[in-house]
Amino acid sequence: MTSDRTLPALLLALLVTGCATPDGKFYMGGKDNFGEANRQTMAAQIIDPDPRYDTAVPDGNGAHAAAALERYRTDKVKKPERVRTSRDLAGAASGAAGPN
Repeated sequence: MTSDRTLPALLLALLVTGCATPDGKFYMGGKDNFGEANRQTMAAQIIDPDPRYDTAVPDGNGAHAAAALERYRTDKVKKPERVRTSRDLAGAASGAAGPN
């Protein structure tokens, strides 16, 4: 009858020791690591209020911007180049089977 309780107790002891570190402290549920993933995620979303960059901010061209704005106001915007794709590539991307 004791062998029926020995095996589950041995398995439980092995599972519990899996959570212990070499210094004897338990890894799971400690005050120092609880919620650490959440804190790291929140810290990654904070924007630096005074950023320092290695390179200088590129200079703008006011005359170029003014000309672009004037073209926009007079409806003479430069048309972008049309990008063409092949028929087979478009059919494959949409999941449609092409002719065999």
